Amino acid sequence: GIKANKKRIDSLLKNSLMLVTSLTPKIGYDKAAKIAKAAHKKGTTLKEEILKSKILTEKEYDKIMNPFLMTRPK
Repeated sequence: GIKANKKRIDSLLKNSLMLVTSLTPKIGYDKAAKIAKAAHKKGTTLKEEILKSKILTEKEYDKIMNPFLMTRPK
């Protein structure tokens, strides 16, 4: 009778700071670390910090941070 809370799973997945590693090839380690630290300190998301810093556009961010594509071979 256990059912997955899909809304919660989706929220946790999209807001995980661990996904910062996916940004590294595009923006570099130092910028990625700075973004993750800022998000952690402020209680915000990676996306919020990326958009605030103007390192990537929303479209670029969403393309990189597609969890479905992260789980498939290239």
